[in-house]
Amino acid sequence: MSDSAPVREGPLRDTVATMVGSRLTVVGGLATLLIALMLAASLVGAYPISLSDMLAAIGRRFSAAPAQGQIDTVLFEVRLPRVLAAALVGAAIAAAGAAYQTLFRNPLVSPDILGVSTGAGLGAVLGIFLSLPVAGIQLSAFVVGLATVGLVYAIASVVHGREPILILVLAGVVVGSLAGAAISLLKILADPYDQLPAIVFWLLGNLSAIRKAEVWAAAPLVLLGLVPLVLLRWRINVLSLGDEEAKALGVEAGRLRLFVVAAATLMTASVVAISGVIGWVGLVIPHIARMIVGPSFDRLLPTAMLLGASYLLLVDTLARTMARIEVPIGILTAMIGAPFFLWLLAKGREGWS
Repeated sequence: MSDSAPVREGPLRDTVATMVGSRLTVVGGLATLLIALMLAASLVGAYPISLSDMLAAIGRRFSAAPAQGQIDTVLFEVRLPRVLAAALVGAAIAAAGAAYQTLFRNPLVSPDILGVSTGAGLGAVLGIFLSLPVAGIQLSAFVVGLATVGLVYAIASVVHGREPILILVLAGVVVGSLAGAAISLLKILADPYDQLPAIVFWLLGNLSAIRKAEVWAAAPLVLLGLVPLVLLRWRINVLSLGDEEAKALGVEAGRLRLFVVAAATLMTASVVAISGVIGWVGLVIPHIARMIVGPSFDRLLPTAMLLGASYLLLVDTLARTMARIEVPIGILTAMIGAPFFLWLLAKGREGWS
């Protein structure tokens, strides 16, 4: 009996070791890619910086030596905050998209499903229309984004039906459409020479005006939304099986779904408030991550975050270097994401499980 135990346990240990090693390899490779892209993005731009100059500037910063010349200003006040912001925004939207897709058991949904992006856009447009300062615009985007999701949940709780998830999605579509109509109305009423260009530019999504204070303000909120997703990753996997199966395994689907939606919405609203509306990232990146590591949420979440950070960082670098005039990020992500979405529609739910 004892001699046969290692025979039974050996293959299991080998399988577990292989899975862990494979996951670490994927995460390590993506983390290396992200670091390389962050380094490259920090060096290129309208004011190119050499690697030696960058290392010297970082050395001066850590040694508390006085700044020297324009390199320090460009690197620490403009370039690095933008690089960090691109990585933060991409990771947050991709993580939220992965959570939504797992929650609704559908690879064709994204953080926009509950109207959070459109609601945050309405808040920002309202702030611009009222001539609020930058901080006021961001706060307005954040508050209205969260209020939009609250309204969606309130509508879904009042309307009873056989498919609560479907009702929630439809409520998100309706509220998002109303927010979009309100945005259009404010664009009509806005000053065409001052407010309207700012509104249009913000709605297209961009990081050209990002500053360190905005990155440090958004990062804790993203972390606050990420913590529940990490702690509940195993329960989220159970929830992806369906409400009946989750209940049979002792998981209260309604409360867990509320926590997941709230966490993903907090992450999305936090970054949309500083970057504008950037579409397609929450749809495309989680699906690519799922094709790489499978649907298990504990593997999907870190993979999607690293992919999202790398992807948006690459797109932002292209946006500010490919032409003399900076191209809004939202245009590039739409040009890349729309064909991929058509491919998803053709592929359907094949390979989802």
